Amino acid sequence: MRSLFLILIMAAGTLLHPLHAQQTTALGTTRTTTAKPKKDPRPMRDRLWFGGGVVLMFGTVTNLGVAPQVGYKVDQKGKFSTGIGLNYFYFKDDRYIPAYESTNYGWSVFTRYRVIPQAFLHAEFNNQNYELFNPFSDVSQREWVPFLLLGGGVSQHLGGNSYLTFQVLWDVILDERSPFGGQPWITGGVGVGF
Repeated sequence: MRSLFLILIMAAGTLLHPLHAQQTTALGTTRTTTAKPKKDPRPMRDRLWFGGGVVLMFGTVTNLGVAPQVGYKVDQKGKFSTGIGLNYFYFKDDRYIPAYESTNYGWSVFTRYRVIPQAFLHAEFNNQNYELFNPFSDVSQREWVPFLLLGGGVSQHLGGNSYLTFQVLWDVILDERSPFGGQPWITGGVGVGF
């Protein structure tokens, strides 16, 4: 997992490193100059998009959660974007005595590419902190569980600058501590500016 994280950081550093060019003068000497990147004419508000989801489930089983995201449109056409997300979930199951209660939280970095205006491909590294129980000792401990999610989704324009999104993702790491196993992650949400 650490090596994957280091690869992502190195790739980002390579993309952000300034370009260098060499020029030869009339006297035959070589001079290195830094190429100035073209200034993006879009204002920052047109480069960012905001989204995420909310979970509200009440009853014998209560599940509450919030998962905000912010993305940056890398290209001027808005097809390729990258971003970050945070999440927090509260879970309570009253079918047990005493009731089972837990909280999960985590973060993610993701990238999306719009194949057509209504459909996109999605790749995400997600790291979640779960309270994991050992059934043999009745002791729990918190642990970070990594996920590498790949898949795609669709988005429906709602009007103005807002969209309804639906996506299906599969975890390719399949960490043994994952509570999901090989099941797909099916999510939906609302985005503004996506």
